[in-house]
Amino acid sequence: MNHLIAPSVLAADFANLGRDVEMLNVSEADWIHVDIMDGEFVPNISFGIPVVEAIKRYAKKPLDVHLMIVEPDRYLENFKKAGADGITVHFEACVHLHRTISAIKELGCKAGVALNPHTPVSVLEDIIQDLDLVLIMSVNPGFGGQKFISRTYDKIRQLKNLAANRNPSLYIEVDGGVGINNTASLIQAGANVLVAGNAVFASENPGEMIRKLKNSSPEVMRA
Repeated sequence: MNHLIAPSVLAADFANLGRDVEMLNVSEADWIHVDIMDGEFVPNISFGIPVVEAIKRYAKKPLDVHLMIVEPDRYLENFKKAGADGITVHFEACVHLHRTISAIKELGCKAGVALNPHTPVSVLEDIIQDLDLVLIMSVNPGFGGQKFISRTYDKIRQLKNLAANRNPSLYIEVDGGVGINNTASLIQAGANVLVAGNAVFASENPGEMIRKLKNSSPEVMRA
């Protein structure tokens, strides 16, 4: 599986959000990553359902919605209606995870589970076969621009091993501190979806940065 790039609009220019989404439409990005923060599960507030609806009006690529919120079950249908193509919830926020994943799939969305840096991959042992995606947080969630946690590489390898026989088509997504300096290493460890925020939107040429991230590989790194 060739790796996918999912730029995070959390790092976009909110005053020119339509312009930035149009840039993503014509770029080599595969998905558009949308971080939803409630100020309770994480110490920050981003945006909610109306902004997702606004992004969807412009977006020509799937919306990869990441819910960093408490009680996500209350809002699944709302985010689907707003335009989510995939919905990822946090393991740490779900009391009945299997029920939540089933509800996401019943809505017709890809169903994902995110793990905070301190949460071991082993917690997914009993549900790995039911997931479309697992998101490994490589920073503590809540703010962009944080330093990448190097332990992430081990977690990616562990997740890839766990999924090898029971869910080989699993999307292994990484979010936090992803940039051109570590893309090839993440792919080599087993990641196949990379979320990049500041690396894209803080660059002088975001479209070109997406192209570089998309075409980075362990083979290129060794060349």
